[in-house]
Amino acid sequence: QVQLVESGGGLVQPGGSLRLSCAASGRISSINVMGWYRQVPGKQRQLVASVTGGGTANYADSVKGRFTISRDNAKNTVSLQMNSLKPEDTAVYYCKAEGLGYGFGASRRVADFWGQGTQVTVSS
Repeated sequence: QVQLVESGGGLVQPGGSLRLSCAASGRISSINVMGWYRQVPGKQRQLVASVTGGGTANYADSVKGRFTISRDNAKNTVSLQMNSLKPEDTAVYYCKAEGLGYGFGASRRVADFWGQGTQVTVSS
């Protein structure tokens, strides 16, 4: 069974920093893209940043220059370093693994998985 577990959310003042981490576990053979999304009440979940297995990163315009995504393929982890945080960054942040291959041989499957979400609140 595949699980994505996030950590690192919390309360921070404007201008502060937080680091989110996500670890995928299970009988994983490969992961295509890992990323972070965020959602506020009443709005759709939106991409914050993603990174391919080869290290190509993609960022939402609103976080460029402030957030950095990194990935450890050997450990199936992805992190999001968030600097210069603003109140509008407040949201529940979700980790996503796209094209995750799990199981082996005839039982191998590929699917997308989400973490349970972690709250980030930026407020004075």
